[in-house]
Amino acid sequence: MPQATSLFTDIESRVVGTSAVVIYSPAGKKRKRFPEGVVEVYASEADARAHADPDNNRHAAIASGPARSSEGFKLFYLVRWLD
Repeated sequence: MPQATSLFTDIESRVVGTSAVVIYSPAGKKRKRFPEGVVEVYASEADARAHADPDNNRHAAIASGPARSSEGFKLFYLVRWLD
């Protein structure tokens, strides 16, 4: 017998992880969520810190994501800043 599916099943759903990242944020550190286009994921906190450049608005952080927003965008959510 075929398995029933819901219209609300998200075929892309996965557990959202937490990663060390560098976020390009020219507006500073006021925001809590960022589109995937301004986030670079790194293997470790040390790597993220090494690639950060606060003078050029590139800040190291820990973020969860990417997660699809209700508007259909993929977003990263700030957990904490590293710099």
